[in-house]
Amino acid sequence: MKKVLAFDIGGTNTRLALVNEKFEIEKSLVKPTPVNDENKFLENIYSLMAEFPLDDVIAVGAGVPGVVDVKTATIITLPNVGIGNIPLGKIFKEKYGLDLYLRNDAQMACLAEASLGNGKDYERVFFVTISTGLGGSLCVNKVIQDYLTEVGHTLFKYKDGYQEFEIAGGTNIHKLAKLNNSNIQGGKDLFQRARSGDEEGVRVFNEWKYIITSYFKLMNDSYLPDIFVVTGGFMKEKDMFFEDIKKAVPDVIVSECHFNEQAGLFGSAVYAFQQVKYK
Repeated sequence: MKKVLAFDIGGTNTRLALVNEKFEIEKSLVKPTPVNDENKFLENIYSLMAEFPLDDVIAVGAGVPGVVDVKTATIITLPNVGIGNIPLGKIFKEKYGLDLYLRNDAQMACLAEASLGNGKDYERVFFVTISTGLGGSLCVNKVIQDYLTEVGHTLFKYKDGYQEFEIAGGTNIHKLAKLNNSNIQGGKDLFQRARSGDEEGVRVFNEWKYIITSYFKLMNDSYLPDIFVVTGGFMKEKDMFFEDIKKAVPDVIVSECHFNEQAGLFGSAVYAFQQVKYK
């Protein structure tokens, strides 16, 4: 049976899975993603690859949290990982003799949901991840739409200036807190303090919720999805905000991802099989 290797490289963890053509995961591993160091980043990938048999593997799919050159499978920049200009496709061809197909990680996850998950019965599927960063992607008729990338870096008016929606991601919560005269340091701290009724925590959480719901409203108005599928580490606290998101876009279905943290893996696998088929 033909198989592919599927990478989901995030700002926090790097996952690798061996996936067969029935889209069954035969083996998977996860390791923390090194940041601000290209050599350690690549060494981490090599160490994961060393744990997998390459028999029957016909290609590699990889989703990464940033901007890529799809044609050459080159990482242009990964803002939350702090690296860029890595010719990953060339490296894999030379080192392993395998073609690597590269996309933004949100695009890969969206493809998984549009092809196999909760969006499979809909034409326009918009994927959102609320985690280390804030990402989004659109698939139309199970095809990734290239005109939409890195939408988390879209600017919006906030207080006396402009901010990126990424300010609602885990790595930037401290910046949001600072803008609101708070020393809250991250998502965990934010939700704990908000749950406890801490006045400062509730105040900053309400600002965070305003930004998240504004993001959904803008994506809905701009890209007219039939369904939003949502995942990410912040969804562990969904009871505090998920209903507010649904109320913000009442005419659209808002669903959790079918694959959750494995969406990137399945999307990378779907994409790799697609590219081999059409090569």
